[in-house]
Amino acid sequence: MSSTSSHPTSTARHKSAAPSAPTRVVINTRPVERAAPLTQYLQAAGLSVVEIPMLTLQPRPITDADMALMRQWFAGDYHALVIVSPTAAAAGLAVWQALACERHAQHSETNGDKQNNESQNNESQNNESQNNESQNNESQNNESQKTTERQNLSAPSHLIAVGEATAAVLNEAKIKAASYHVLQPRVANNEGMLAMPEIDSLQAGDKLLVWRGLGGRRLLVNTLQARGVHIDSIAWYERIIPYEAYRQYNQWLQQFSTTASVPSPLSSEAVPAAPSTAQHLKPIPKQSKPVVIISSATAFEHWRQVVSQGKRQVNDETSAEDTVKQPLADSTGADGLTKLKLSDFAYVVLGERLANMVADEQLSYWRVEDLAPATILAAISA
Repeated sequence: MSSTSSHPTSTARHKSAAPSAPTRVVINTRPVERAAPLTQYLQAAGLSVVEIPMLTLQPRPITDADMALMRQWFAGDYHALVIVSPTAAAAGLAVWQALACERHAQHSETNGDKQNNESQNNESQNNESQNNESQNNESQNNESQKTTERQNLSAPSHLIAVGEATAAVLNEAKIKAASYHVLQPRVANNEGMLAMPEIDSLQAGDKLLVWRGLGGRRLLVNTLQARGVHIDSIAWYERIIPYEAYRQYNQWLQQFSTTASVPSPLSSEAVPAAPSTAQHLKPIPKQSKPVVIISSATAFEHWRQVVSQGKRQVNDETSAEDTVKQPLADSTGADGLTKLKLSDFAYVVLGERLANMVADEQLSYWRVEDLAPATILAAISA
């Protein structure tokens, strides 16, 4: 990494030279497919960014229960549909289009039976050549009608997308914009959706469908259920920890331990001189800690696993019992690699729920209400 370190000995020899300003380290834990814009924005602002995704999205099998909910929505049983991510939008849209084609096929079959009856009554008046030509024309017309059906999906309820990227999946799906309108909250989170008139007006007995991933934030659901609103949801995918996360973290940790611009927890700057207090480390200031961007509770739990497991992977000789007894930042591995713990980082967290989680663990953090790159940079720079 490009970070530099100012050691006490060097400063003493060159008192007239000001130490170079350290480069702030930011760990971007967003999924691979969503990380690049944030990374590029922060790098352009002069920050040192490393991508260590804590989530990867894995499709879930579509169940009969999922299809039953989709058919109910397609039939107009729900007042609104909330779509929480681009992945959920793409998965749900594919099933929506399949249902539209299914309905069209049923309609065509009904019309075909009627036409066949009429054709049989008039069979004596048509020759075989004419019948073949009619069938070919009918087939071409059916294909054209199917294409038109896909391009003219009509939403049976309000469509509410949490953010711009989610809305774009629906608006850019080569479907005529006039067939439906995608609504968005002013602030791209659960609180913003609760403030929307289409959501705020829901009353006891009303029904809402949610397209989402397995798990995720529950503020919207809990608030509406307390109001008596009936909520069904379809989890199109689940969030799992990427296999590469452990290796990527250990690789970064090795590099950070040798180039970090902040004092090592075991350095003379961090450890009190008195032997009796050697185990009580001076905390790293919030403004000097590596910053970890966390957008969900699942990502935070995965981060916790990686930080903890990273120590055991780097130092395989440490027993499980020793790992529990010994804080990560209080030890080094056989290779001299400094170990970090959760409190050695500062966090940018999305929303109230995550803020409460990190606050309960007495971790340093900035709370943001959206994941716009400018919002995150402003928080880190505050």
